[in-house]
Amino acid sequence: MPDNIDNQLPRQVADAYVDSYVDIDPIAGTYLGVPESSSRLPDFSPEGQEQTAELARATLARLTEAESRPGADADAERRCARLLRERLEAELAVHEAGERLRAVSNIHSPVHAVREILTVTPTETTDDWAAIAKRLRAVPAALDGYRASLAEGLKRHMPAGPRQVATVIGQLEEWVGTDRSWFASFTADGPEELRSDLDTAAAIATGAFEDLHDWLKNTYGPAVEGSPDIVGRERYARWSRYWNGTDINLDEAYAYGWAEYHRLLAEMRVEAEKVLPGAATPWKALAHLDEHGKHIEGVEEVRVWLQGLMDEAIEKLDGTHFELAERVKRVESRIAPPGGAAAPYYTQPSVDFSRPGRTWLPTMGETRFPVYDLVSTWYHEGVPGHHLQLAQWTHVADQLSRYQATIGMVSANAEGWALYAERLMDELGFLSDAERRLGYLDAQMMRAVRVIVDIGMHLELEIPADSPFHPGERWTPELAQRFFGMHSGRPADFVESELIRYLGMPGQAIGYKLGERAWLKGREAARKAHGDAFDPKKWHMAALSLGSLGLDDLEKELSRL
Repeated sequence: MPDNIDNQLPRQVADAYVDSYVDIDPIAGTYLGVPESSSRLPDFSPEGQEQTAELARATLARLTEAESRPGADADAERRCARLLRERLEAELAVHEAGERLRAVSNIHSPVHAVREILTVTPTETTDDWAAIAKRLRAVPAALDGYRASLAEGLKRHMPAGPRQVATVIGQLEEWVGTDRSWFASFTADGPEELRSDLDTAAAIATGAFEDLHDWLKNTYGPAVEGSPDIVGRERYARWSRYWNGTDINLDEAYAYGWAEYHRLLAEMRVEAEKVLPGAATPWKALAHLDEHGKHIEGVEEVRVWLQGLMDEAIEKLDGTHFELAERVKRVESRIAPPGGAAAPYYTQPSVDFSRPGRTWLPTMGETRFPVYDLVSTWYHEGVPGHHLQLAQWTHVADQLSRYQATIGMVSANAEGWALYAERLMDELGFLSDAERRLGYLDAQMMRAVRVIVDIGMHLELEIPADSPFHPGERWTPELAQRFFGMHSGRPADFVESELIRYLGMPGQAIGYKLGERAWLKGREAARKAHGDAFDPKKWHMAALSLGSLGLDDLEKELSRL
């Protein structure tokens, strides 16, 4: 933390925190576009975790001082202060409960962060590749720290769930490979003058991943065998606060998930009849589309098609429903590296936009891609979803704080906006044909099912009497996977990947629907307040320029616009 802290207001405290945090976590630095971060990796050990926690505690103390200074009650300062306090307190609650000592997940863990950061590390120059070689050489120390944290978790009787562990072992096997590792393939595009250094560095990183694999398989896995995959109400509430920025009434949210399930099922039946008259269920109609619907053949072809879909959305929405800066209009479609989870994802632009926002499609070995499954998903991941929100935050970061525009992101805010963006495109008529609209409703149904099964299985709640599936029984992960599979048009490997994700990230999956609800309620309140003078374009741009907010504040702030 810089020494010149006298007379700082909350936004200055927040940005000083970003500077100090990037020193501790160079992965965050790379996402922000800090060149000095490219050759380093974080310390994932218990000592490294405590260093991050100490920074949070010191920042909270400085924030308390800043909030007492003249000017701290201005709207911009107030919003930043509330976000910074809520985020740091939520992170400290997770840390102090020892949750980072059992951080095993198929999508969100130190081992995933180490590999995935390479896909956004600059590779334009020889110096860039030299930094990558240094980062690869740092992998053994980073994974040793991670292993030390997991071992400390075992010592404290805090095991990770066996399903997550087994899944990560399988992912590590794929990344290490048999003939060639993922790291060797990644460095193959590097400059010839660094070939020897890159080959050696890739081998070092591969060896570290092999060592972690062997330890998880032979030591950690047997030690956690028989441990529960679910987390229970107390741990779930803690994680729910972390992911959503509010203390959720979990029983009300569970009931809301069921209400959305019934509403969406009725809509899906209408669209399914248009696709396949007489279909017994909407998912029979979706199975029909898998075989006979519109589709894209080829991996590169689908990448190009998705790029065109986002370009078209920008062209049609800019000036009518949004007012976009030129640099916000740049977004790239990419194919995700193999061996990760099945869900598509988005990466935010660097703070100077030298690296654009990017959407990533995991192909899961497929070469044929039904259109119904892609359109609303790319409205979610790309435009007007994650890209428009997170790129706009980056664009207005100098009016907010870098913290609000980057590492202060609340998952439920971003995922709620992206789900709202899908609904917006439906409202605007972009999903007029039955194939695309049934695919959109299937995606909406998936988010409603997430609320049901994520809360239901972790809290072992009772399935309601009016459920068509095992009424009166208590949720288990096995029932959750079956229920999800019955209510999804996606393949079995996707369904399994999703279930493992929910077990390893409790409370995150509910933020899509609950976040969307906050966005919709905020828009409706603003519309009522303005009446006929309500301007959707003006409201959207003001909303996207607020920066990150937790669900504690989101609906209220949106209502005021």
